[in-house]
This record gives sequence, C-alpha cells and structure tokens, in this order.
Amino acid sequence: MNVGLINGLPGHPLFVHGAAVLVPLTALALVICALWPPAARRLGVVLPLLGLVTLGLVVLTTESGEWLEDRVRESSLVEEHAEMGPGLTPWAIALFVLTVVVWLLGHVGRRQERARGGEGETTPSEGGASTVARAASSLSVRVVVLVIALVVAAGAVIQVYRIGDSGARAAWHGRFSTSPSEAGR
Repeated sequence: MNVGLINGLPGHPLFVHGAAVLVPLTALALVICALWPPAARRLGVVLPLLGLVTLGLVVLTTESGEWLEDRVRESSLVEEHAEMGPGLTPWAIALFVLTVVVWLLGHVGRRQERARGGEGETTPSEGGASTVARAASSLSVRVVVLVIALVVAAGAVIQVYRIGDSGARAAWHGRFSTSPSEAGR
C-alpha cells in the first residue's frame, strides 16, 4: 500500500495532524472513562474503537513518514524526527489495550448493576463469571487501571508533543523570516 501520496502531495502532514488530534483525544477519553465508570458505559464500544483508529493512524503516520524521509533532503533535524517517529507506536498500542480494558470494566459494571437490579440472577454455573466480575469491578483493580491509564495517557501526549516539535523543526528550520516580507503586504 502506498501511503506516501494523497492527490499528488505527501500524505504525512495530513496523517500527522490527525494523529496530533486523536492521540490526546484518546488519552483524555481513556482517563475520563477510567476515572468515571459511567462515562465508559455511556461511550460503550466507541472507546475501544477510538483507540483502534488512533493506533491505525499512528502506524499510517509512521509509514508515510518513512516514505517521505527517503524523498526529502537529509539533515540532522530530519534524521532526529525520523528516529523519534516509531517511538509513538508502543504508546498507541498501550492506549488501545487500555481502552479495551476500561471498556470491559465498564461492561462488567453494567452487568453487575443489572444483576443487582433483579434483571438477572446468578446461577451456580455462572459462579466463576460472578467472581471474575466482582474482581474486575473492585476498587483496587480500578485504581490500578486508572494509574496505568494516567501514565500511558501522559506518556503518549508527551511523545506526540516531542515528535511534533522535532517534525516542525525539521520542516521549518531556516525556512522563514521572523519579520514580515514585502510580498506578504
């Protein structure tokens, strides 16, 4: 698949802008849903889908960046940016995995609420599932997931910032003036 060109122009800048929006948005949604389980239940499957789309976009951005790297003038700034780019993928994978975990915890919580409300009774064959549900919805599990979500969300956002900053330096260093040009007036 050629992810390098879109309508004859490099696709990397387009994908970068998408990733620069979706990674922080996914991180924020993850933290909110981990902190406030009703939000996870309301978002439902949208949360892990957001994580999956974000992961896919990060991979696409990295691939298009590698394609573009082979077609631009070499410089230390481009090299630095190219080396940093793949470092976002592990963070995006962790975001995706955690969005699935938080969604599952919300799903388990919803089932427990229904069971407590009399909509379903636990039968002896469901005893193991009930034990898993209780463990998954325990405060200690939720706190651990929240702490991990906070670390991963912060790490992902910081990595997006660092990579974006290095990309902006690679693209714009020495290519503009700090004073307005006569042509712009």
